[in-house]
Amino acid sequence: MTRKRISTRSLKKKIKELLKLPDIEPALEELSQAPTGQVINSLFTFLYNEDPVIKWNAVTAFGVVASRLAREDMESARVVIRRLMWNLNEESGGIGWGSAEAMGEILALNESLAGEYSPILLSYARVDGNYQEHEFMQRGVIWAIGRLARARPGIFPDAAQYIMPYLNSSDAFVRGLAAWVLGLLGAKEACPGLEQLAMDENLIDIYLDLKLIRRPVKDLATDALKRLNPGGGNGKESPY
Repeated sequence: MTRKRISTRSLKKKIKELLKLPDIEPALEELSQAPTGQVINSLFTFLYNEDPVIKWNAVTAFGVVASRLAREDMESARVVIRRLMWNLNEESGGIGWGSAEAMGEILALNESLAGEYSPILLSYARVDGNYQEHEFMQRGVIWAIGRLARARPGIFPDAAQYIMPYLNSSDAFVRGLAAWVLGLLGAKEACPGLEQLAMDENLIDIYLDLKLIRRPVKDLATDALKRLNPGGGNGKESPY
């Protein structure tokens, strides 16, 4: 289907209106009517929006639209991934807010891109890789790794060793997200660290299944422990 090109200003205005909606799914259908490249270029500007609804809806939309682009033109989709990588590079001179999250969402939705770029995504959590020093950026990287691990179990067979140090972060969001990821990774070696977080009352927001959910770190740690030791506690595995 040929999608009619519209002015960049008009498209950005329309996209912002759509991203404000609490339910992003109807917006995704409307976005599919606009030219893919134009939509992606506009979405970049919303990845670092201060409104969490707009930011996370932009991440979701980014994944859907870029995955569609990959089906149409894989090399163009790789260019998008490289743009996100550039944003995460210190040499870019910019701030890559939202770029890791968008990258994780794209890889979660596209198997081919996941196979190519999952090691690079993990590298942003590695001290010996493309380590992100800012804790706010670490939140995005760890969430992205969890998003991909949840969508594609087994894609990170050796990732636990790089995520476990984040359980000791001074940032509650980083600690909670790391606990969530380690449960997804099946990292039994993380149990001692997770047990230490079982009393952590700090509340964090985690984006799952198109919703921002507020949970205490201790619940994420306990859920991870239940996942790692399904015979313990009430035997119920967390849906997260």
